[in-house]
Order: sequence, then C-alpha cells, then structure tokens
Amino acid sequence: MASAASLTSFALLLGAAASALAPWPDTQARPAPSTTSVGTFVVAHRGASAYAPEHTAEAYQLAIAQGAEYVEQDLGVTSDGVLVCTHDTMLERTSDVRARFPDRFTEVTRNGRVERHWYVDSLTLAEVKQLDAGSWFDPKFAGAKMLTFQEAIDLVKGKAGLFPELKTPARFRARGFDPEALVADALRRNGLVGATFKGRPAVHLQVFEEDSVRRLARVLPEVPRSFLIGSADGGKRWLTPAGLAEVKTFATGIAPAYQIVDRMPELVAQAHAAGLTVVPYTFALRPAKDPYPDAPAEWRKAIDDSLRTLPTTREALTMAMRRFVEQHKVDGLFTDNPDLFPR
Repeated sequence: MASAASLTSFALLLGAAASALAPWPDTQARPAPSTTSVGTFVVAHRGASAYAPEHTAEAYQLAIAQGAEYVEQDLGVTSDGVLVCTHDTMLERTSDVRARFPDRFTEVTRNGRVERHWYVDSLTLAEVKQLDAGSWFDPKFAGAKMLTFQEAIDLVKGKAGLFPELKTPARFRARGFDPEALVADALRRNGLVGATFKGRPAVHLQVFEEDSVRRLARVLPEVPRSFLIGSADGGKRWLTPAGLAEVKTFATGIAPAYQIVDRMPELVAQAHAAGLTVVPYTFALRPAKDPYPDAPAEWRKAIDDSLRTLPTTREALTMAMRRFVEQHKVDGLFTDNPDLFPR
C-alpha cells in the first residue's frame, strides 16, 4: 500500500469502529436543516476523482461541470495550522513528497516492520505548495497543487455545495490543533453557516470519529453532519433503532459504506424513522490496477475482497447507483464518477 494513511482508510471502510467516548449533552436544541427536500444528491468523492487527481482544482472543477450537487473535501492540518485538502494523513501516495523532501519522513514501526512516512502535519503550507499532486495520477496533470480549504471554498462556493470530512481529528488534536474550531472558523468567515445552495444546505460535514461529530454538534449545530460508519461489525453499536436514536443526539445523518446498506436494507428506513439522512459511500469502478500494491499481507484479503465488490463497467456503476436511489431510497451518495449518476 502506498501509505499507512491509505491503510487507515481501508480500516475505516472494512471494519475499524469509530472512536467512542462518553456522551456529551444532547445538542438537538438547534437542529440543522434537512437535506432531503429536493431529491437524491450526488457528492463528488474527492472531486471527480475517477478522471483527475483527487483534491486538486482540476478534480473539483470537473465535478462541478459534471453536475455534482456537492464536492467533498478531506481535511488535514499543516504544521503551521492551515487546513488543506488531502485524504491521506501521509502524502507519499498522492504527491512527490519523497523526492521533494527526502529527509522529512517519520519512522513508524508496524507489525515489526519499520516504515517511513511523510505526514501532512510535518510540513508547512509553503512546503505543501511545492508538491506535485498530479503526476502520480497521470503525467498530463503534472504540477497540479494541493489546495487549502479556503481555496476549495473559493472554487466551489456558489457553484455546488461543500461536503468536508475531518480526517483523523483526534490525531491532529493530539498535536495541538483544534480541527473542529478551524473548520468552524473557516465556514463562519465565508458566510457558509446556515447558508443554502439550490434548496440544500451549502455545507454538510462528516467524520468517522464519534467524539469529533459531537464536537461539531457543539460548535456548528446549524450545519448538517454525518457520522461515517465503515462496517456492519465495527459500527454495530449504531446500526439498530436504539443506536440510531443515540446517533440522532449528536448527528443529523449517517454515511455508511454502501456494502452495509446492501447487507442491511432495512437500515435506511430505520435511520429515516430516527430523523437521520443516509448518504452511503463510495460508488466507483473497479480499478484496472491495484491501488494499494504495497499493502501488508494482513490487509491483502480485505482489500481484494473490497475491490471485488466494485462494478467493472460504466453501465453497471450507473445501475448500482440507480438501485440505491430507487430501491433503498438513500438521500445522497458518494461517487468518483458524478457523470454516471442516473438523472
């Protein structure tokens, strides 16, 4: 696998439970607006990431051109405290950071093996801006740059909604940052708290970590926020009527892996009965080559099993999304291919 952060992503997808801390006080006094009033919406997963390098201006602009109602931003924090758009906590999978800053790695021991990783919070924003974030995807995107959250807002606002995910907020908090406050400040500064776009909230937040969703409920109660759930086993605490009722005390929706909905089709109706939206992830085509060739042996089967669930043709991907819209009646969904959403 290209990075340990990629492993983390698969852990969240394939079974790692979200952090579970003691419940905070109920935060439903000022509920966020519903996202269900104007039909099923499409979230461009890391932008139109099937066609352009994820979280670049090129991917976001294409997502808007392809009609996505929302564009997703995964948010990390640089060493000087700036929110930047990156899915992985480590930058080696999607940039030339190894070559650009060869001595800025951190050594991590995993299962007896020493690995070197380049963390986003080990670089300043100025250093992050030196990285080539496009060549890894295709040479024609050479020189594409990582975006700050502010740059993403400037690019997307008024053209689509924003769907930011706070990545590993507990990790950044342990390093002295307050990711929830950083996001809240950015949204307020840009007039996005309580704003709408084409009848929907202009922003919808999402996090895998329970504690972080609870924090967002306290600092941004007006903004919709989904609790991401990576697997039926890891999220079993929440995937019952009682569990969903508890989720409603700190979130306005759930965002489960789509495989969960396939296994538990009753989940959507149960979540709706609890007053929660349902936005499953991620609808994509099976990649032509292994996106995680360096994965440790203990992860190989889980990765391969997950990849095998993905459709192999554009028509099959459209059909899969149509099934979730028409049969499962989800409120929205994430896809790498906004152009293939059935409209």
